[in-house]
Amino acid sequence: MQIDLTTDLYKYILDVSVREHPVLKALREETSLDKTSHLQSAPEQAQFIAFLAKLINAKKIIEVGTYSGYTTLALALSTSLDAQIITCDLNKDCLITARKFWDLAEVTAKILLRVGQAINTLNDIIINGEEESFDLIFIDADKQNYLNYYELSLKLIKTGGLIVIDNTLWKGEVYNEDSSDKRTIALRELNQFLKSDERVDISLIAIRDGITLARKR
Repeated sequence: MQIDLTTDLYKYILDVSVREHPVLKALREETSLDKTSHLQSAPEQAQFIAFLAKLINAKKIIEVGTYSGYTTLALALSTSLDAQIITCDLNKDCLITARKFWDLAEVTAKILLRVGQAINTLNDIIINGEEESFDLIFIDADKQNYLNYYELSLKLIKTGGLIVIDNTLWKGEVYNEDSSDKRTIALRELNQFLKSDERVDISLIAIRDGITLARKR
C-alpha cells in the first residue's frame, strides 16, 4: 500500500529523523531568503546522500551543481578527514555563501571548488588521469545535460561506486507525454535510458523530487 505523504506526515518524518548540524541549519535559513532557494536540497535529502557516503565509506566525491553548498557541507561533515569533495557550479554569487559556511564549519580543506561548465570540469578530471577512482558522484545541475553528466560520471566512478541523480521525478511531470518542456523531456529520456543500461544497478526513490541511485557494476 502506498502511503499518502500529507503535510503533517512529512513534518513528522522531519521531526523524528533529521539531525541537522547547526551550521547546516544556518546555511539553509540564509539561503531560504534568496528567490532561487527552491534549488537547495532539502534537509532529509542531503542527510540521505550523506548517509550513503558514510555507508560506502566514500573518500573521493564529485558534486555536479553546488548552488549555496548545502549538500556539499552535509557531505563534508559526514565523511572522514582525508575525504575530498570536488564540487562545481557557475553561479559565483551563491558560491560566496557556500564558502562562508564551509569556513564556519571548518571543512573547507576537504572541498575543492571548480567554477565553470561542469562538462569541462568532468573532462578535466578525466584528462588528469582520475578515471574509475571516485566513490560517489551527485548530479544536480542543468537537466538537459544530465545524460552527458551521467556518461562522464560512469568513466570517473569506480566499480561498485554510486552515482546519485536528483530530480528524476521532476514534480511528477516525467510521465506526462504531452509535456514539451525540454527539462522534462531530458529527464524522461534519462530515466528510460537508465532502465536498460546494463552497466549499472538502479533504484529510483521517491524522496522529494525523486532520486535515482546507479551503482556501477
